Amino acid sequence: MDKEYPRISFKNRINNVKDEAEKMGQMVMETHRNAITLLNDYDEKIADEVVEKSKEIDQAAFDLERRCIKFIAVEQPVAGDLMFIESTIRVSSHMKRIGYLAANIADLSVLIKDVSVPDKLMEDLQYMADYVQMMLSKGFYAFLNQNLDTAKELRNDDDKVDDLFDSILEQVTDNMFEDKENINQTINLIFIARFLERIADRAVDIGRRTIFMMTFKKPKN
Repeated sequence: MDKEYPRISFKNRINNVKDEAEKMGQMVMETHRNAITLLNDYDEKIADEVVEKSKEIDQAAFDLERRCIKFIAVEQPVAGDLMFIESTIRVSSHMKRIGYLAANIADLSVLIKDVSVPDKLMEDLQYMADYVQMMLSKGFYAFLNQNLDTAKELRNDDDKVDDLFDSILEQVTDNMFEDKENINQTINLIFIARFLERIADRAVDIGRRTIFMMTFKKPKN
């Protein structure tokens, strides 16, 4: 009977890592979701909450990394379990960065709240934000559930985000010539779109790490 105890302890510890990773992922997705609501409906309280959550995500990433290192030291996992724990450390780093990118969006959203933005431009920016939110969910749960097919989809999703960014950049540039009084505020739309594009890149990186974790092969670019 005693022989079962070490295995039970191992399962409990690795499940604890998964639980902490899932909590962090949900926090990241909620923070990004709140940040993008500010684009059409600015709320100072929500903006402040996004910034504070980004700091909590930073701490959560540190705590998760420490838990993973302790797990490796105590349990000495091998093969797939070791790959999952090591990959969790890398994924937590991506999620931490996503939290700060969401805070950047929140900081800039106040600068566009009173700016007259063409409907098509704002619609594309919001669509891009929603699409990136979808990618975040796909990337994180592909990793957590070890879903190889979903992880592979993210590369094509990123192409869509790149196309949206190019479209937004072109529209903003055209609008700058038509509305020269609001050039500085309009440029902030480019920065927001750029932050969204970087978040999408992080989601792709999580997908790529999932592919490597499951196949031991370098993902195709």
